[in-house]
Amino acid sequence: MGAARPDDLDALDATLLDAFETLGGVEAATGSRQVPDDVVQRVFESQLRSRHLDLTARWLRAEGVGFYTIGSAGHEANAWIAAAVRPTDPALLHYRSGGFYLSRAAQIGARGGADHDGVSDVLLGLLASVDEPIAGGRHKVFGHRRLAVIPQTSTIASHLPRALGVAFAIGRAGRLGLDTEWPNDAITVCSFGDASLNHSTAQGTINAAAYTVHQGMRLPLLLVCEDNGWGISVPTPAGWVAAALSSQPGLRYSYVDGTDAAAVYETAVELADEVRGRGRPAVLHLRTVRYGGHAGSDVEASYRSPASVRQDQARDPILATARMMVASGSATPDDLAERYLATRAEVRARANELLGTPTLATPAEIMAPLAPRHPDRVAELAVRAGEDRTTAAGKQPESEGRLTLAESINRALGDALAADERVLVFGEDVGAKGGVYGVTRNLQRRAGAGRVFDTLLDEQSILGLALGTAVSGLLPIPEIQYLAYLHNAEDQLRGEAASLSFFSNHQFRNGMVVRVAGYGYQQGFGGHFHNDNSVAVLRDIPGLVIASPSRPADAAAMLRTCVAAAVADGTVSVFLEPIALYHMRELHEPGDDGWTAPYEPPDRWAETHVPVGEPAVTREGTDVLVVSWANGAYLSARVAERLAAEGISCCVMDLRWLAPMPIAAVAERASEIGRVVVVDETRRSAGVGEAIVAGLVEHGYRGPLERVAAHDSFIPLGDAARLVLVSEADIESAIHAVLQ
Repeated sequence: MGAARPDDLDALDATLLDAFETLGGVEAATGSRQVPDDVVQRVFESQLRSRHLDLTARWLRAEGVGFYTIGSAGHEANAWIAAAVRPTDPALLHYRSGGFYLSRAAQIGARGGADHDGVSDVLLGLLASVDEPIAGGRHKVFGHRRLAVIPQTSTIASHLPRALGVAFAIGRAGRLGLDTEWPNDAITVCSFGDASLNHSTAQGTINAAAYTVHQGMRLPLLLVCEDNGWGISVPTPAGWVAAALSSQPGLRYSYVDGTDAAAVYETAVELADEVRGRGRPAVLHLRTVRYGGHAGSDVEASYRSPASVRQDQARDPILATARMMVASGSATPDDLAERYLATRAEVRARANELLGTPTLATPAEIMAPLAPRHPDRVAELAVRAGEDRTTAAGKQPESEGRLTLAESINRALGDALAADERVLVFGEDVGAKGGVYGVTRNLQRRAGAGRVFDTLLDEQSILGLALGTAVSGLLPIPEIQYLAYLHNAEDQLRGEAASLSFFSNHQFRNGMVVRVAGYGYQQGFGGHFHNDNSVAVLRDIPGLVIASPSRPADAAAMLRTCVAAAVADGTVSVFLEPIALYHMRELHEPGDDGWTAPYEPPDRWAETHVPVGEPAVTREGTDVLVVSWANGAYLSARVAERLAAEGISCCVMDLRWLAPMPIAAVAERASEIGRVVVVDETRRSAGVGEAIVAGLVEHGYRGPLERVAAHDSFIPLGDAARLVLVSEADIESAIHAVLQ
């Protein structure tokens, strides 16, 4: 051969170089489409770079300077997928789609743009460098705004619901006459692995895609299953992927072997054209192989035979492209070897140049993109929404008199829809019915079925729809019908929504407001799936804002704040609504309307604006501070009124926000009064009250302190629920105890 081999090539390098020597006189590939030579050349170079990045990752790890070794070796046929779609088509990539990423980077320069250095992108990610252009050293991901690649950290297909949402956004924006982050004729490309196909997020997305197109909606989504036959060390049963994917109604299914390069390109072009033209989803089943085990720490020999490994080496996708080039006369075996070794040297040299680049050095630097807060801008947007709302026709809510909590939220949603055409309200039963509790009643009639609509009964898909529409530039306000139903899909908030800004250095955002009906105290209704007081899982998500209004006087202003924060900062908010207070009118006496409030007109929105994290003192007092929120705020108000007749003066503080929790304000008032009772309607273990008590201690409070909380129990049906939830008698006893 014309090229000398370095001594330290590993077995895979040597095998591929030996294979190049055998390519003289090979026949043309089986694909019928004539692949342009410039496309072949770009794809081959992208495949080589992807392979050598994987080998360099192992080298960097062995030297103690690299931090990621899950590679794309054997999957490089996915570079043909990138070549077959447009560089403006949004892509959400499997962690083995390195060939796709580098192929898309090469497309940018080929189409007249400035060249994009995808190799350095990946190397900087391997080195956890702050100079890495998407995550800034927080993780190794494939992502870049210029490449329309939305970064993903998913290992269990949790990015698929978002991909469906992005595709939905493209179709729905076209129907509404709105622009998104993507061209109007774009398609969404989403790749995932064969083992991840079995995860509920993948199955739910595929079902939701079929469900959506069954209703005649446009959903330009191309799913790519990169099937290497393994889930870490567990083989995928033969025929399972084809059986699972080919039987879905409404989804065009095509299979292609990654060893037939021309066929991969031809099939991908055909499917992309069909998805783009018809607006119907399709799935490309791409057969691949996996080299080097699952990751650098995976000892493949412990579960695979040498014969099996050798068999896969003969199916190298780089060899398939090389075979095409030799057959067409565009390269000789010696040319291929020269390019292979030259690319290896190029990648290794670039890695050496980047060694020593700075890494994240402080907690503040790490968390900078996690939850940016611009309260002045949020306040400005919240108030401006009133100016936009006044142009809407019809009766305005400020003329309706005193409203309940549910009515106040409903009117605020109506204002949001009127003020911003990008707002979408959706969920189970929210459309014609107006929600189980009537909170979204008449919104569809006012804003149209294109903006207020019902979804299938799948919380993962509901949140994925929100994730995808939000990152596309729309403003979703999804509803989760009950708090207990959120637990089925919470990772869409933890692993996808709250992490996007963090892992993209705030370059991608998915601002949204997730409305959740929850808590206990529904009289004689439901059991634990309709009475649920568990919010610990939400409070554990970094950057997530949790708003929880108790009073109609706060609800509309807090909702406006969350919507404005979504626009200003890309904030993901959960708006926890106490079901038992939705239609409450009386506070102390029948007919007193003490738990209702008039709806503030827009000219008072600046005065009544509620910033994120600001509590409210709803009753002044000097003897004891009672701290609570939601149902606890209502119960505490009733108890405080009764104790006033005994000469006990209670100051009642409504937290309003569970994250960020206003603990400094609570501690300041606690120090002034000197006695504190925390009323915690969540459970004693892992309840919100634990954080309040700990926060008070950390802020130096050392006075008398009592906490009442619900029992560590699920909530039973009927009157038995009262036995495990906090009661007014419990609160009253705690106040007397702290006074003593």
